[in-house]
Amino acid sequence: MNKHNKPKFRIGDTVVVTIYGTVGKITEIKTIDGEFFYEVNDSEGLFKEKTLELLDTYEGYIFEQEQIDIEYKFLFGDLVIVRGYENDLFKIVGFRTEIWRYKEDAWEEVIYELMRVSDGEWLEANEEELTLIADVEQAEAFIRKYGLVFPGKNEEQPLLLQNSGEDKMVWIDQLLDYYNDNKLLYQLFSDEKYLKKMEYILEQLRQQSVQIVKEKE
Repeated sequence: MNKHNKPKFRIGDTVVVTIYGTVGKITEIKTIDGEFFYEVNDSEGLFKEKTLELLDTYEGYIFEQEQIDIEYKFLFGDLVIVRGYENDLFKIVGFRTEIWRYKEDAWEEVIYELMRVSDGEWLEANEEELTLIADVEQAEAFIRKYGLVFPGKNEEQPLLLQNSGEDKMVWIDQLLDYYNDNKLLYQLFSDEKYLKKMEYILEQLRQQSVQIVKEKE
């Protein structure tokens, strides 16, 4: 049985957890087998009265806790390219924060764990090495739309789809879509092969336009 009928501390009291030297506020009080137990800072654990002391009366050592706010630039499922691997597309599958503390210096570094979309190969990189291509909400749509024309290690994409007899206006729409695909890839990677494809597609569009004009004459 507890020696007194009322708890020594009240909700909202600022106390020191003497076994750790940490400071917190009482957020809940529970009674178990007639003994009072205290929840501090909404933590899952409970402390006995003898392990707590009001901050105002505590004379021991207080461990200074450091609060670190980490802002993550990339999230699970985001699609990125990595410095040095510009011809590959990676997906964020995990990340961790490394905290470095020295006597006269301190910093935090976020390390991202990546999976290459083409073959599942695993890679690690920091934020400075990554460029966002599509966030998680747009990732699957991006892969469906650009996956077949995204540059890979050992693949050469066909320069242009062949006209299979569709209506010429539909064919022109397809040419424009393919032009926009290559324009995006050129903007991402500055690879001349995409610029050459764009030039070739424009020539195809000019030929189609001339043909349509002749047919109308």
